[in-house]
Amino acid sequence: MTQPTEHRMISRLLVANRGEIARRVFATCRRLGIETVAVHSDADAGLPFVADADLAVNLPGKTPAETYLDGAAIIAAAERAGADAIHPGYGFLAESTEFARAVEAAGLTWVGPSPESIETMGSKLGAKALMKEAGVPVLEAPESPVEADLPLIVKASAGGGGRGMRVVRELSRLEAEVAAAASEATSAFGDGTVFVEPYVEQGRHVEVQVVGDGRGEVLVLGERDCSVQRRHQKVVEEAPAPGLTDSTRSALHESARAAAAAIDYRGAGTVEFLYDAATERFFFLEMNTRLQVEHPVTELTHGLDLVELQIAIAEGRDLPDSVSPSTGHAIEVRLYAEDPAQAYQPQSGVLAALEIDAETEFDLLTQSGVRLDAGFVSGSEVSTFYDAMLAKVIAWAPTREQAIRRLTRALRSARLHGLTTNRDQLLAVLADPTFRTGEMTTALLDNADLRVQRESDPVAACVAAVAVAEHDRARRTVQQGVPVAWRNVVSQAQITELRQGADEIAVKWLGGRTGYHFPERDLEVVAAGERRVRVRNGAGVETAYDVLVSGGRVHVDHPGGSETFEVVPRFTDPAAELASGSLVAPMPGAVVSVVAAPGDRVRAGGPILVLEAMKMQHTVTAPTDGTVTEITVQPGAQVAAGDVMAIVEEDDQ
Repeated sequence: MTQPTEHRMISRLLVANRGEIARRVFATCRRLGIETVAVHSDADAGLPFVADADLAVNLPGKTPAETYLDGAAIIAAAERAGADAIHPGYGFLAESTEFARAVEAAGLTWVGPSPESIETMGSKLGAKALMKEAGVPVLEAPESPVEADLPLIVKASAGGGGRGMRVVRELSRLEAEVAAAASEATSAFGDGTVFVEPYVEQGRHVEVQVVGDGRGEVLVLGERDCSVQRRHQKVVEEAPAPGLTDSTRSALHESARAAAAAIDYRGAGTVEFLYDAATERFFFLEMNTRLQVEHPVTELTHGLDLVELQIAIAEGRDLPDSVSPSTGHAIEVRLYAEDPAQAYQPQSGVLAALEIDAETEFDLLTQSGVRLDAGFVSGSEVSTFYDAMLAKVIAWAPTREQAIRRLTRALRSARLHGLTTNRDQLLAVLADPTFRTGEMTTALLDNADLRVQRESDPVAACVAAVAVAEHDRARRTVQQGVPVAWRNVVSQAQITELRQGADEIAVKWLGGRTGYHFPERDLEVVAAGERRVRVRNGAGVETAYDVLVSGGRVHVDHPGGSETFEVVPRFTDPAAELASGSLVAPMPGAVVSVVAAPGDRVRAGGPILVLEAMKMQHTVTAPTDGTVTEITVQPGAQVAAGDVMAIVEEDDQ
């Protein structure tokens, strides 16, 4: 082991990031006795990470999307708050060479790799050339692709997180996909450089965690499988990677060590590989010169706090002489505010409930259980300006099967209301036979059967009607002693009209001194309240339902999952009616480009305009063959969910 350098103790640390990663770093700092500073946009002022910090600095004057990219403002905030170190988290400026250099030039401790390492690995093209020279296997990009080279994948050289990435299956589409990838890369990273390489259809995404001291020593902390992805963004990660032979695992670790040693890497980083299980070959993809979103699975299997290691290395301390071998199995799922059934459309608005049972938050587990790393809490506002991830739920157990079971239980019992999430899809993945065997590939979520898995409960609508009645009863200001829906003469049942997707549901019920009754169902309400309803069916089986009435919706949690109903108002506003053929914004966002113009003839599915929300671009298409009669927005315009952006008049049949 090399001799230790002079220690530089950190006393107050600023996290140049937001949400879950800021809270994660703050948790370690609290345990180490380091004071913390949060920076935040106006849109994030009410989020938990701001309250978690000892000090907080608002960064006004920029749009919310630009706030965390203003390096000069962040360094100025650190100086104003008396911070002596900056941790970049991940995303935003975490892999910005210029920001790292500016932090060090300001005399602050940079809790990350050297600017030279970031610069070297920041270009995927340059990094691949360096790795090839170091003996690490790489995928060779064809100079002049032909049909035999298909499929291909277009990637952003400066990118990550699936942005600026397109799969090409038709050579005629290559030019258009390169242009689209470059546009998205420019928007996300400020660099539109892209490149093309072969696309391995049945590959697995396996990555290796490394920690270097910047003086030649590199610690390898096992590997993770991150193959379950949507839009090339990871959804499920686990450690260790299942199904690898000892020789493959050893070769992966040594290749990662060689990659980190080639640049005298300092701090925590990840070397990512594409693994072909059929041939047991792997290829270098990229090196992420930062902490990864999925780092908790490595922490739990190795019993190490990676943020603590980052801080220790930044202070000039040595790597530990030895670490415990990997123990047990850990699986992490990313809970997103998105709708998998609608092409993963991001969701925004108030998160009415985010309640997940866990043994710990942002910390190591002393025994098998569930860890929760969340950037939001119940009542938080999810904006359109940032990534749609709400939380990471991580289970650790002695075996992979036990970890899957613990994680499934945590997700099933979670109370997630107010926004559509990918919880059902995560449960479907955990139950999928291919995933259970550990033979999943990056194509797993292309299976339509895994887009949505909902187990409907026929009693849920009745429970929702009771919840609405109890909610209204609790808010009555007069005659509070009168039973719900009581009448002197019972003439007919009350009707609560609900909507679930495209289905209209009319629930008939009676109320009075003897409680709730359903004339069309053999169902007894045993206990009723605003948050819980307990019913007994005709077979004498009692079931408890957690309920929440919020914002005109009723959320019902039952043993088979969760269902949401919209309460249909008795009277509707005629002004709310939309013209036939109106294309409305599916979410708040910014108009990137307008493809069609008034008078254009369009085909069903043809592009009308492109909307950007939560860092992803979404093409709004024509619902039918017809003529564009009106375009109401221009590029750069901000739209709210439900705003009319265009009208397409359907062809006469």
